[in-house]
Amino acid sequence: MNADTASRPVIVGVDGSEYSSAALRCAGTLAARLDARLEVITCIGMPDYLVVAHLEGGEHPLTARLEETARQAVEDALGRAFSGSRPAAVDVTVKFGAPGKVLVEESKRAQLLVVGRHGEGGFLGTSMGSVSKACAARSACPVVLVGQEPDTV
Repeated sequence: MNADTASRPVIVGVDGSEYSSAALRCAGTLAARLDARLEVITCIGMPDYLVVAHLEGGEHPLTARLEETARQAVEDALGRAFSGSRPAAVDVTVKFGAPGKVLVEESKRAQLLVVGRHGEGGFLGTSMGSVSKACAARSACPVVLVGQEPDTV
């Protein structure tokens, strides 16, 4: 591994679901093994943001509440994933935009992207959700897709 790769974070996409807790555990383990910073990214989808953006007067308190709610969902997922043994080097970022698009863009600066696989059932019993498919198809770095299994690393 070269110095450029070593300074890049392991990024994990989190939506607050149990799938994201499994992805967090996996990403935490991989970040520790790679001696990398763990960066947790959660996204506020465009429909939510567009509604707030059209309210009067620029920055609206609802924007801050959406961000606060998203951060709390990440904190809850971190608590479930690490039950008191949370890694020391964890950054949490809230982004506005479609999760697949945001994570693919963020992958340009990561050494590894970790996402939950989702997709259990749904359309024709697909095994992957739209975000994990987008990341697997278009990421600029290697992608780890994590299922619901408790110990995947």
